[in-house]
Amino acid sequence: MTAKIVENYVNGQWVTPENNGYLDVENPSTGQIIAKTPLSTAAETNRAIDAAAEAFRDWSQTPVARRIQPLYKLDSLLRENEEKIARTLVEEMGKSLPDARAEMKRIFENIEVACGMPVMQQGDKLIGSSYDIDGEVIRLPIGVFAMIAPFNFPAMVPFWFLPYAIATGNTYVLKASEQVPLTMQLITEYIDQIGLPKGVFNLVNGDKVVGRTLVENPLVKGVSLVGATPTCKMVSAQCAQNHKRCQAMGSAKNHLVAMPDAKIDDMLRNMITSCYGCAGQRCMAASAIVAVGDDTYRAVCEKFVEASKDVLVADPLDPKVADEPMVMGPVISAKSKQFIHGMIETGLKEGATLALDGRDFEVPGCENGHFVGPTVFTDVKPGMEIHTTEIFGPVVVILKAGSLDAAIKIINDQEYGNGASIYTQNGYYARKFKIETDCGMIGINIGIPAPVAYLPFGGMKASQFADIKAQGKAIVNFFTQDKIITERYWPESG
Repeated sequence: MTAKIVENYVNGQWVTPENNGYLDVENPSTGQIIAKTPLSTAAETNRAIDAAAEAFRDWSQTPVARRIQPLYKLDSLLRENEEKIARTLVEEMGKSLPDARAEMKRIFENIEVACGMPVMQQGDKLIGSSYDIDGEVIRLPIGVFAMIAPFNFPAMVPFWFLPYAIATGNTYVLKASEQVPLTMQLITEYIDQIGLPKGVFNLVNGDKVVGRTLVENPLVKGVSLVGATPTCKMVSAQCAQNHKRCQAMGSAKNHLVAMPDAKIDDMLRNMITSCYGCAGQRCMAASAIVAVGDDTYRAVCEKFVEASKDVLVADPLDPKVADEPMVMGPVISAKSKQFIHGMIETGLKEGATLALDGRDFEVPGCENGHFVGPTVFTDVKPGMEIHTTEIFGPVVVILKAGSLDAAIKIINDQEYGNGASIYTQNGYYARKFKIETDCGMIGINIGIPAPVAYLPFGGMKASQFADIKAQGKAIVNFFTQDKIITERYWPESG
């Protein structure tokens, strides 16, 4: 199999970019090299930014009803090719095929919401704000926006931002993750067919050189980023210094709280999906379970460990398992696997009990893959490194709390505040939890409290460095600038 050479898409054309070499892209299930992605230079990135800036002049003046027409076409094309894109995503990222198909559904949702821009971008009018004076607020596009994409959702996450930017009249430069460039490469082939003017959308592949250039170039008016918290802190600070808008969605350590009245069998099925879907490599994956009370703790430890042993770990494109609803594939790379193994060693040194060890897990025929089996620690104390660190793999820690207040304190004492869920049938517990827990997204009997595209997505504390969250109608405020007009007219003299 010949490795595909990834290209950039700049000013409406595919180009072999000026670059500092190529990086191998591998199938994490097999270790096979499937593509080579260019490490584009700063000069190459600036050419894409220049193209977007040039296109903005006309695109920003295009009526909003016409700006959304290409999005309707894109929605149709992506639906027609959904399975092809999903399989490309699985090959380079390693998540299950059902997870990849679900990711595609979120793309469609975001395009649909963005197509409502003729309503969402409307301004406000106040007649009679004073004597013979009217006030008006209009929402105008700003210029070139950019996005630095993560590896774990190469299709969905860019669409938290991209369709809204285009529909509001801005132009866009997207940096795909160098680890998984093929999904966006394929999606861009369909973007090329929808009739956008040249330069409205641009794709640049590369590493931190591209990201740094997007942040530093003064023509870029705003940057969206999904990545680790240290990176988000740095990018948000640089954007502030350069007077840019910024959305930086950072790390997470999401907790599931099990109350004594929880429906335990339903809860366990839900927990398994939450903790092990995408091999734990999603910002909404749960990685810490807090059981309230001794009896609940013993039951959760016993039943969760046994259920974890039954998780199907395999090459997600193996025809024998491809359509299974719950398949756990590999982690993204050998480096990631090494880090996860190191964190397991840390947990042992901290005195936690390794109730299920996923190290040295092998999938027959995939000996070069980066597999880590389900791993569970019990007897975990709040503040242990395995409890506070985002491991980003299939490692789950189980803690005990004496009360709901104690469970909430465990969560609130964490650095991160992305998401948290509670399992209970008690309305008082549920209400207390959703109000008092310092997380941006809360689930009640929901293991993955990721909202649909009609609602905003984003955390709190060190999980988000932004005033405006991703997707939904609120993001219109990120991509537009309010202009306030106060006006009055005197009668013409007779």
